[in-house]
Amino acid sequence: MAKGNKFTGGGSVKMNTAMRQVQMMQEEMERVQKELEEKVIETSAGGGKVKVEMRGTKEITKITIDPEIVDPEDTEMLEDLVTVAVNDAIRQIESAAEEGMGAITGGLNIPGLF
Repeated sequence: MAKGNKFTGGGSVKMNTAMRQVQMMQEEMERVQKELEEKVIETSAGGGKVKVEMRGTKEITKITIDPEIVDPEDTEMLEDLVTVAVNDAIRQIESAAEEGMGAITGGLNIPGLF
């Protein structure tokens, strides 16, 4: 007769506790994700001459360019400033996401979480 694996009463309690912790962690992650989605980051480049507003979903909602820096002979400089401002907004959002999720996971690097 083969012996089967049996959970002891203590193991079942530990499993229930672990499941509750996972559920609480999941709820907290959903809360942080919602906060990130509602967050709006505004960055600038060129001393505030180019401004980018981006949602936590990495959706650009607004780009403002001071007409003083628009030079038809030097569009490359304007392109560079827009690129800098957009990349800065993305970095700030990713940093906020890592910070929020890191607080929940205790700094564990969980692939696919961010």
